Amino acid sequence: MLKRPFDKSKLPSRHVTEGPERAPHRSYYYAMGMTEEEIHQPLVGVATCWNEAAPCNIALSRQAQAVKMGVKQAMGTPREFTTITVTDGIAMGHEGMRSSLASREAIADTVELTMRGHSYDAIVGLAGCDKSLPGMMMAMVRLNVPSVFIYGGSILPGRAPQVDEIPEDFRSRDLTVQDMFEAVGRHQNNEMSDKALDMLERVACPSAGACGGQFTANTMACVSEAIGLALFNSSGMPAPYESRDQYGEASGRAVMDLLEQRIRARDVVTRKALENAARVVACTGGSTNAGLHLPAIAHEAGIEFYLEDVCEIFRDTPYFVDLKPGGAYVAKDLYDAGGIPVVMKELRKAGLIHEDCITASTRTIGEELDRIERVADGKVIYPIETPITKTGGVVGLKGNLAPEGAIVKVAGIPAEGQVFTGPARVFECEEDAFAAVKARDYKEGEVLVIRNEGPAGGPGMREMLSTTAALSGQGMGKKVALITDGRFSGATRGFCVGHVGPEAAQGGPIALLKNGDMITIDAVKGALSVDVSDEELAKRKSEWAGPRETIYTSGAVWKFAKLVGPTYKGAVTHPGAEGEKHVYSDL
Repeated sequence: MLKRPFDKSKLPSRHVTEGPERAPHRSYYYAMGMTEEEIHQPLVGVATCWNEAAPCNIALSRQAQAVKMGVKQAMGTPREFTTITVTDGIAMGHEGMRSSLASREAIADTVELTMRGHSYDAIVGLAGCDKSLPGMMMAMVRLNVPSVFIYGGSILPGRAPQVDEIPEDFRSRDLTVQDMFEAVGRHQNNEMSDKALDMLERVACPSAGACGGQFTANTMACVSEAIGLALFNSSGMPAPYESRDQYGEASGRAVMDLLEQRIRARDVVTRKALENAARVVACTGGSTNAGLHLPAIAHEAGIEFYLEDVCEIFRDTPYFVDLKPGGAYVAKDLYDAGGIPVVMKELRKAGLIHEDCITASTRTIGEELDRIERVADGKVIYPIETPITKTGGVVGLKGNLAPEGAIVKVAGIPAEGQVFTGPARVFECEEDAFAAVKARDYKEGEVLVIRNEGPAGGPGMREMLSTTAALSGQGMGKKVALITDGRFSGATRGFCVGHVGPEAAQGGPIALLKNGDMITIDAVKGALSVDVSDEELAKRKSEWAGPRETIYTSGAVWKFAKLVGPTYKGAVTHPGAEGEKHVYSDL
């Protein structure tokens, strides 16, 4: 391969490799076995979220070696480093979930600090679990260096033993971790034995990789391709497939092409690219958490792209990819059907994709789609002319109960089930709600309200999967609704409204609700309201005792609660590009 002429005088790594005064710095590189040639080539950060916390991340270290091979092939010098993750499936349903959203900020911060501290010129970032994907992409856009994202891949679907002990509906479908949370509800309802639960937990998650449905990790993996930071089709292949190494090597080579052509992250992540990403979330019935993460990524580029903007795109995007939790299939099935490139090709047929956006390959979206020969299979990916529903799988809501907006996932919910009116049953935290559900201390037709779970008030904006899955397991998922200023897992099923803003800790209307208040959720019209007059709400606000007291008065969760902004802006913790006076890559 021909050596490329990289001008180090314009690259950040000149600060640590060039000139007589950098001899001490170079001595460190020689100490690590680097050659003179490697020291004077561009330095590429290869950032992974590898750890032994969960299957989502366990394969990332091996995959990083393939990325490093690609960088070396293209005349770059890779430098591998790791950052944290908090895995929602393990943090779910207890105090650990308060660390989850804060970890997104910590991931972006630590990747930024590592890149800054060592003056790396470009980055390939590998991530596997919910918050690590947006966290890694946020860091790329914040640094504004040539960047390629690569997903670690999804888990393989599980299969239940074909024994009578296990309910037939569990035996007849592919299993994901969502099924385990719902199995707990069945068990609490005395519809599943201890032995059946034990058998299921041993087979539901059979390999490395992130949760298999269109939950948050796979949703944000789809975003990485649609937004242009990842190579086309790189997100679909399951984590255990060692042929993923081809995507790793290609990503390593691609970042060197971007570096050579001086294509940086903010050249890729534009307003149009964010709109493309929102389209893909909508048509795949993706996680409501995309409504939090897309504004956060936009914030790093100084683009105002808020929850309402995301939901505006959701409103007129057909839902045509039949994925769990609302549909039938898992991520491996989508990959086998052609993946996100085929999905975007369908969107292009309806004029719903901006084709001029640049991607990690240095080609535009349109040029990439021209290379795709496969078409919708009509099973996992429906033709856009005959979608599952004519509007997106995720809907934004506004009204006197959510002046700053809220979000609900309606994928898999029939149109007649997308309007719900019922009396409020108010809980001050998730634990209280879960205890009531476990004890069946609620009634059909109620709207369960879980408040004080927002970014600042929680603190940490926890997900409510344990509660929603227990409701589904009890067969009540369609018979009650649930609203919260916290979040829902991408695996949540049922009529569940999250991100209600302003949050209770800020005195939002959700803080003022009382048991019995009549709440209407109308996902058809995009409304969330309570049948209480403005005068009565004002009176309750004047009598409001203030935010609930918290035990988190020091440490990282306290710091997050003090810094975090409103949900509709992405729950971010710093001024973003709008406040910056320099871009790292120009220093």
